[in-house]
Amino acid sequence: MNEIASPMQLRLVFLRWALLLVPLVVLLGFGVSEFSGSGEDNRWFQALEKPAIQPPGWAFGAAWSVLYVMMGLALTVVVTARGARLRGLAIVLFFIQLGLNLAWPIYFFGMHQVTGGFYLLLGVLAAAFVTTMVFGRVRALAAWLMVPYLAWLCFAAVLNKQFDQLNPDAETLVVPREGQRIQLAPPTP
Repeated sequence: MNEIASPMQLRLVFLRWALLLVPLVVLLGFGVSEFSGSGEDNRWFQALEKPAIQPPGWAFGAAWSVLYVMMGLALTVVVTARGARLRGLAIVLFFIQLGLNLAWPIYFFGMHQVTGGFYLLLGVLAAAFVTTMVFGRVRALAAWLMVPYLAWLCFAAVLNKQFDQLNPDAETLVVPREGQRIQLAPPTP
């Protein structure tokens, strides 16, 4: 039975996919961030010298909340583009770039790899750019939803590079655990 879906049916399909994919992308992003110990509470990160362009800590949570929602919506637009020629490739590319994106906080915050984190970010940016181009071939709206993410990745790469320049010893920086500080007794006369 070949019937064309009504506009209402198409909206409902989009809504169902959005209710699955948007929370999935958001939860993956924030789950990996939590797992890797990213953010201002990370003691190793607190010990690093910060670049002048470093935004306040709350800005990262706010920005990533919006970006993950937009990425999830972009993916939803592509997933619901039934019959689009490059749909399958676009979905695969999205998850490749998302996997690279999710590896960055583990690499930077968890493994303290500042230099490698910069190069990983360049890889994320390249993969996200290719994904955006293919998304544009499927649905223009999906590509436009990815543009703020690309802009943020450019900013993040500059920020990461500045961290690398300001902290050449970041990979070997050891910060004692809370409560593990040894207090030396004052010298006896």
